[in-house]
Amino acid sequence: MPPRIHPTAIIEDGVTFGTGTSVWDNVHIRRDTSIGDECIIGEKTYIAYGVRIGHRVKINAFVYICTAVTIEDGVMISAGTIFTNDRFPRATTPDLKSLRSSDPDEHTLPTMVREGATIGAGCTIGNDLAIGRFAMIGMGSLVTKSIPDFALALGHPAVPIGVVCRCGQLLLRHEPNRLPERDGVACSACARIYDLRGGVVLERVNR
Repeated sequence: MPPRIHPTAIIEDGVTFGTGTSVWDNVHIRRDTSIGDECIIGEKTYIAYGVRIGHRVKINAFVYICTAVTIEDGVMISAGTIFTNDRFPRATTPDLKSLRSSDPDEHTLPTMVREGATIGAGCTIGNDLAIGRFAMIGMGSLVTKSIPDFALALGHPAVPIGVVCRCGQLLLRHEPNRLPERDGVACSACARIYDLRGGVVLERVNR
């Protein structure tokens, strides 16, 4: 199935789409971005140049994704989320006589969103960090540091306060940044089992 692109969307040169992807109204996708199969790009979303987006990614309305962001398969990015890529941005040179270029430079820092992760509505995502596999970021959070796999994180700044299953069910809550040691934590919704060891959530396979 070819991609479905709303006639009001602005698609620049060099953008590639996988099969079955939908792009809604007033989306702007800059040059040389790649978007995988069966993705949904919500209305009035902006995606900068050179962004890499995997397969079956849902991006809701009014999302801003800047250069140096990579989004792996199966990620959900909820409405109003903003990504950033420069920790110390300035509009001009120090003498205020010239605008700084918007091209990437040594200050452009990457952000990675790993497979299966969810970012809630209205979040701000920092740079030089990764959001782990199947992690869940609570709505309105400010992410300034990397978030582990399967973590439920929220707040200003966001910190891990729980563990979630692949299916999205909350497995347990814990003290901020204090993952307990525990084996055989089972999901009440899908029966997947996890072990919590050494500050890491380990998913048991073949379940």
